[in-house]
Amino acid sequence: MLFAGRDKEGVEDGWITSAYRRWSEPRVVEGRIYRTNAGRIQIDSISQINPALIADNDPDVALADRSNAGDILRRLRGDESWPTFLIRFHLVKGPDPREELAAQTDLSDEDIADLTDRLARFDAANPHGPWTTQTLRLIQSKPATRAGDLAADLGRETAPFKLDVRKLKNLGLTHSLETGYELSPRGTAYLKTLD
Repeated sequence: MLFAGRDKEGVEDGWITSAYRRWSEPRVVEGRIYRTNAGRIQIDSISQINPALIADNDPDVALADRSNAGDILRRLRGDESWPTFLIRFHLVKGPDPREELAAQTDLSDEDIADLTDRLARFDAANPHGPWTTQTLRLIQSKPATRAGDLAADLGRETAPFKLDVRKLKNLGLTHSLETGYELSPRGTAYLKTLD
């Protein structure tokens, strides 16, 4: 999830704890922690709602820093045929372990062997065949490129491609940007070991 302008500030400061999103399918899972541009948040709940039934005095309207139901409806993005979701969350304090991992540039032989083994397992489990190194090199050559464009370069559909990139992110190899991705220092260091 990304937050813009005042929303980003509100999430960072902890006073925005609800959000409304129009998505083709849920993009977050209850209980999971997500790294956002406003810090790490943990999803307390996600529920599909009827946007026409949002009341002006609903507490979540205020917790999303919206003035009324009309304000929420005006700001919803995405295809109007998609379902609307109410997401409740809270800010997670403290350092992000993935961020610390992604910042590593000095990879030991054990680190390299572990990454190589994990990526080989990802490759073996994917119906498209080996994809990890090709995806890392594509992100390196095209940082900040839309996920849909990167997926098209590989002849893949966007949604499964994004799930795969999230696996790379969880290993500390990539960062998500407002648009697209970039390699992390750890990802750059790993690719150098392959050259």
